[in-house]
Amino acid sequence: YLEEIRRFPMLERQEEYMLAKRWREHGDRDAAHKLVTSHLRLVPKIARDYRGYGLPISKGNVGLMKAVERFEPEKGFRLATYAVWWIKAAIQEYILRSWSLVKMVTTANQKKAFFNLRKAQSKISILGNGDMRLDQVKIIARRIGVTETDVIYMNRRLGGDVSLNAAIREDGDSGEWQDWLVDESPDQETTLAASEEFDNHGPAVSLSHKLRRDSAVPKCGE
Repeated sequence: YLEEIRRFPMLERQEEYMLAKRWREHGDRDAAHKLVTSHLRLVPKIARDYRGYGLPISKGNVGLMKAVERFEPEKGFRLATYAVWWIKAAIQEYILRSWSLVKMVTTANQKKAFFNLRKAQSKISILGNGDMRLDQVKIIARRIGVTETDVIYMNRRLGGDVSLNAAIREDGDSGEWQDWLVDESPDQETTLAASEEFDNHGPAVSLSHKLRRDSAVPKCGE
């Protein structure tokens, strides 16, 4: 797959601008398709930061297509700059919807810790899922920009050795971990509804039928 997407040539600024104008002003699907395919290599590059979540790379393609649909070349920046935000947003949305434990990620700091904890741990050579030393917690909290409590909380949630019968909080008033472990996988009706909702955003999304390859596209990290 990676070799295949590298075959699509990258665009010069002027060509990108003209293709975007053709798409926005005339609904030229060929222009939109060329904008998408020329930026496909961005997706696996960004998805590497989320390896370990069982992420199909094609989920990032959805964000790329949204970026192409909304791209306004008159504003002067390149599509790649704009697309990075949309690709990350699509990937994070998929992860947050798919991971059952993310049900309890409710604050901005918790989301930041969820997406950055493992990367920060690897940078200071922390291996395994056990509790960290206090000095390690302090270092990671500073690097991520969250509280030490957020780091400890997320590390225990992401770790596989937490007892399902353990209390979520030490005061014992918030229930046990097993109370929150539910199957968050969408059923067929939910999946179809989400697909139809996305398709209603505009004709550019018809490209998804060419680019969605959940069964064929490798998952990040494979």
